[in-house]
Amino acid sequence: MTEFYDALETRDPEAREQSLLAALPALIAAAQGTPALGAILAGVDAASVTSRAALAALPVTRKSELLQRQQAARPFGGFSAIGWRALGLRPARRVFQSPGPIYEPEGSAPDYWRFGRALFAAGLRAGDLVHNSFSYHLTPAGAMMEGGAQRIGCTVFAGGVGNTELQLQAMDELKPEAYAGTPSFLRIAVEKAAELGRPLSITKASVGGEAFPPSLRDWLAARGIQAYQSFGTADCGLIAYETAAREGLVLDEGVIVEIVRPGTGDPLPDGEVGEIVVTVLNPDYPLVRFGTGDLSAVLPGRCPTGRTQARIKGWMGRADQTAKVRGMFVHPSQVAEVLRRHPELGRARLVVEGEMANDRMTLKAEAAAAAEGLAAAVAATLREVTKLRGEIELCAPGSLPNDGKVIDDLRKIG
Repeated sequence: MTEFYDALETRDPEAREQSLLAALPALIAAAQGTPALGAILAGVDAASVTSRAALAALPVTRKSELLQRQQAARPFGGFSAIGWRALGLRPARRVFQSPGPIYEPEGSAPDYWRFGRALFAAGLRAGDLVHNSFSYHLTPAGAMMEGGAQRIGCTVFAGGVGNTELQLQAMDELKPEAYAGTPSFLRIAVEKAAELGRPLSITKASVGGEAFPPSLRDWLAARGIQAYQSFGTADCGLIAYETAAREGLVLDEGVIVEIVRPGTGDPLPDGEVGEIVVTVLNPDYPLVRFGTGDLSAVLPGRCPTGRTQARIKGWMGRADQTAKVRGMFVHPSQVAEVLRRHPELGRARLVVEGEMANDRMTLKAEAAAAAEGLAAAVAATLREVTKLRGEIELCAPGSLPNDGKVIDDLRKIG
């Protein structure tokens, strides 16, 4: 597959960067028009936010804060510019609920969640019938895929979740070419259909919502189904998607993505694993520097398919690595503060070992030159920041894994 969803995918990278940055002032201004982001971005000159450096100076809003603000001010915590008349907002098309609960509005723009691009990259085309087994109840996943499929020109069967026998009957009788849903349910459907002696007509799939290991990808391919994964959230919509190259995930054209050091808002160099922070170019729900809590890293080079947008390696774990040590919570942001006070240190990892109530922690930190007294000074800072004693182990540069892990809890539980 070498076709493209639109001309945006093959833009000159510099032209794309200029276009994305040029959209920032209007987005910041729209965000400042909402109660929550108006407070978070108070004093920010929207017109001056025209570079990644200026964007990186703004605070990160993480999902935990979104939940807290929603709990204090239902339904959207003051982040949304749309809702319904009783809220004094422009009308939303739908409202969804995700675990938390967190409520997300859906605007009226076609393919509001921007998943059409991911489905097209997965091979779906106008005229296809898509069996959509993502949930249509409460959560937005079903609507996300349906909107993207309809934007391409596909017809959608709203399968939803559960009712495996009925869904298999529909697949057998309607003969869909494509599938959207979790990879695990697709496997269940393939196995059940084989058991009944009625192979599925599905040959292409866009999957998400859970891990999609290469072993399952190959298992499906051996049964004639080419499946590609997409990565998004209920808050941000599509963030990145897989292409026929099978090399990482290409970033969506409607977001600005940064990889930051977990627990901070500090952007990391390309190749370093950190938290995915997303700015969504959507005036209806203008999330600015939204911390997804997911880990990834920028993949070097360009996609062999000809798409020129940057790529990430895919989902690499969670950034929220908070641990409780001797009755005290230790956060990644505290490890980052220790590093900030000692710029001679590089990558670091706080290792917690032993058993609960009888644990010990060691800060392993890379240092090019271990000056006399450095370990003692870092130990004092660690105690000051965390209120806990810990050992310091200075390591050679490049010796710690580049996996985004800041707190490594190795304790035995139970």
